[in-house]
Amino acid sequence: MSDPSIAEFNMRIARIENGRAKGRGFEAEGTLGRSFYTRSDPRYRRKFRLPVLRPVFLALVFGTALKAMFLFQLGAPAYDARVAGLLSGQGVDRVGGWLMQADPVTTALARQISLFARLDR
Repeated sequence: MSDPSIAEFNMRIARIENGRAKGRGFEAEGTLGRSFYTRSDPRYRRKFRLPVLRPVFLALVFGTALKAMFLFQLGAPAYDARVAGLLSGQGVDRVGGWLMQADPVTTALARQISLFARLDR
């Protein structure tokens, strides 16, 4: 004579084992469980990102801000004289001079810094 509760228990165990074989598992609410990494739904896939773009962008922004602060602090004639001195140098000095040339974004940012500096006085 078989116990009906044992048969039901065995069916539940079989259902759990089949689910585990298919990749299912217990996932608490609000956690990243197994299905987050195996789900084929495109909404849950990780997007392809290049890890190089963010640091390059930040370097460009901070470099331009630094150039603008130098341009504001020294003034346009003195800044241009120093850049001309770098451009007339050798090797790496020329590269530095080329990078430090005042572009339109740098001059506009230096103008904005000067406007803010006048407000501070």
